[in-house]
Amino acid sequence: MANITEYISESFNELKNNVSWPSYAEGQKLMVIVAVFSILFSLAIWGVDEVFSGVIKQYFNWVKS
Repeated sequence: MANITEYISESFNELKNNVSWPSYAEGQKLMVIVAVFSILFSLAIWGVDEVFSGVIKQYFNWVKS
């Protein structure tokens, strides 16, 4: 149990003293960029999924007839 407590304490100290955090404004700007790219990427994946779904349906309709 002492190892877990020591690990958490050292991790907290590392985050507090050695990590350079962005400013609040920069964090907001980066969050918007991540959100926009996440939405665009999910729309691209949805589009590819729809295309492949249509291709597979056409293939099975072709095989069935």
